[in-house]
Amino acid sequence: MISQIDKYIGKLSNQGLCLPDDATMLFLDADISANRPQSECNPELMRIFDHMNINSLLFGRPAEPYWTIINAMMKYEKSVDQLGRIMPQDCETKTFFHDIPIINTFSAAAIADALSHRKSVIIRGHGIASWGSVSPEQAFVSFSSTCFAMFVKFFNDMLRIFCDERNPDESVAKLLNSILNKLKIIQPDFKQAQLHHGAAASHIEALGMIAEAGRAVVNHRLVDSFFGNISYLLDNSIYISQTGSSLDELERCIDAVPMDGSSSAGITASSELSAHKNIYLSSNSRCVLHGHPRFSVIMSMRSNATEPECRLMGIPVVSGDIGTGSKGIMHTVPPAVHECGCTVVQGHGVFACGKADFNEPLSRMLEFEKVCFYECLSTLRSSCPASLTKFLPNLYN
Repeated sequence: MISQIDKYIGKLSNQGLCLPDDATMLFLDADISANRPQSECNPELMRIFDHMNINSLLFGRPAEPYWTIINAMMKYEKSVDQLGRIMPQDCETKTFFHDIPIINTFSAAAIADALSHRKSVIIRGHGIASWGSVSPEQAFVSFSSTCFAMFVKFFNDMLRIFCDERNPDESVAKLLNSILNKLKIIQPDFKQAQLHHGAAASHIEALGMIAEAGRAVVNHRLVDSFFGNISYLLDNSIYISQTGSSLDELERCIDAVPMDGSSSAGITASSELSAHKNIYLSSNSRCVLHGHPRFSVIMSMRSNATEPECRLMGIPVVSGDIGTGSKGIMHTVPPAVHECGCTVVQGHGVFACGKADFNEPLSRMLEFEKVCFYECLSTLRSSCPASLTKFLPNLYN
């Protein structure tokens, strides 16, 4: 189990979420295993296992810029003092986490009480705690998703303060500048990796292409944790990542689902299988990438997807619920993707497709995230009062 613990500590570090020295991961089997000697683990973390029926626990102080963002939100977010929680509005947080509780006491009882209702908790002045009942991966996913949710909410708040309310003060401008100076640490690599070129000649090749694309999406930091999915159409079957799978470890987590529904293989496939299927039925695409790039999600949340022909930097913005309901993305995404090969679901993420291999959809996703990144920064600076622009120099220009 130590190898599994080390794996997720490494993922936290590689994705810029938490430095190894600032993270503690515990796993309970016959005994408790950890990424550090138990004498160096906070005893309160060990006692949480006495309060909860779990087998893994992750606690860490997030790396920058997440830690500064979280501390800032503790001060200005009204729901923290009023409700003891933060309520991000991105799709994944609302669907899977609902809200993120905040506690002031670093004690086993307080942490366990919060975690008995939610998948993660922010402990004021200390960090984030999350848990798993099956594997350490669950704790890692909840930790990374909390970082993502806080990041998205922070920049939406800044856009609201600067652009809508138009009342930033000097302290807010300085805070934003501090975050932007630290943003380079986790900024996506916009220089595209070259993937397999050309259509898959066999199912083995298709599986390899999907796994390669999954690693690229993670390495480019276009997804956090496991939110996202990938598929390839070959011989009238959709090869698609399984639900809950990590995109950088897809080698054994891909299902082959016949387009005619003649197999039950789709039972473990991504919950967005129907959206992928309808994309293939309505276009000549052979592959689909779906990810949650931060600034694509942030900027999409400022669009009115209910308006006809709503676009964000030329890309269609659509509404859509997770699942197969009448307002589900299986209905809203395919027409938009068919039109220009890429669309963004409001508050959710980007779907991009290609006609032969994953180079085209990866390029589209990277370019859209890059455009959204610079558009967000440009919008903030152009909306900044003249007296405060000295606190926001250049903004990556």
